[in-house]
Amino acid sequence: MKSSEKFISIIITVFNEEGNVKPLHREIKKAVAEYKLKAEIIFVNDGSSDKTGKNLKELKPIRIISFRRNFGQTAALDAGIKAAKGDILVTMDGDRQNDPMDIKLLLDKMDQGYDVVSGWRKNRKDSFFKKFFSRGANKLRKFLIDDQINDSGCSLKAYKKECFRQVDLYGEMHRFIPALLKIEGYRIGEVGVNHRPRIKGVSKYNWKRLIKGILDLISVWFWKKFANRPLHLFGGWGFILLGMGALILVWQFVERFFFGEPLSNRIWPLVGIFMLIVGFQFIISGLMADISVKTYYQTKNKRAYSIKKIIEN
Repeated sequence: MKSSEKFISIIITVFNEEGNVKPLHREIKKAVAEYKLKAEIIFVNDGSSDKTGKNLKELKPIRIISFRRNFGQTAALDAGIKAAKGDILVTMDGDRQNDPMDIKLLLDKMDQGYDVVSGWRKNRKDSFFKKFFSRGANKLRKFLIDDQINDSGCSLKAYKKECFRQVDLYGEMHRFIPALLKIEGYRIGEVGVNHRPRIKGVSKYNWKRLIKGILDLISVWFWKKFANRPLHLFGGWGFILLGMGALILVWQFVERFFFGEPLSNRIWPLVGIFMLIVGFQFIISGLMADISVKTYYQTKNKRAYSIKKIIEN
């Protein structure tokens, strides 16, 4: 069965988008009708303080999830994903910069064997500030966690429902969902999409979100490299520091007892002892992290691997 023939959940997260929700809903309905899609439309109202909630209640067909306060885009997306009934989940922003007519492009690309298809805004209609920092963040992301896509910040994405069986979203993690899924072994694809200028409302992007995104990027990098073996990271650095500290102390011992050099006016013995202490601390931290990771997998009933299918002949 083609992806466009399956039941689709279209999830839109909104925060203070009173001027955009109605026209966006019309555009989504038009795309669904034109492509003859079987779909539900889910709006997640992330604690809007304007008339967004009131305007959403006037729309049909629609499912509305309303937060008590603003919890952030990642939390809103997670709530929409958990409430979705579709076999395929399509996510998009509520600012109308994503074009609902591109949904079919994502679904067609998914039919080529991909579990996730991300939109690529080749010709972005954003401010210089936003594009500049986004490009820098993309280069850092590619260096740390190459998820094989060019535009992780594009909210227009399509996922198979099964992708979220073992993925927890938090912080500003919505940007790195493809990277998290790639770690689990899912196949990631990308397709060029239309990007439109914002007509109404104000962008929610600022320096605070940038910093949070970079911190979450480091978290994803660590999870990708050392999720199942944190002791290898901390223990490795611990042994390096232990080795360096031991060499320094041996060197100082040789100079003192074989060459008669005084050590009272030298800092190197203290440096060697400091490295030994820090090295031991790194190893202990690695052991504690190892125990924490094992506890996490046990309490969450999660596995350190992902099974695609089981075939019995």
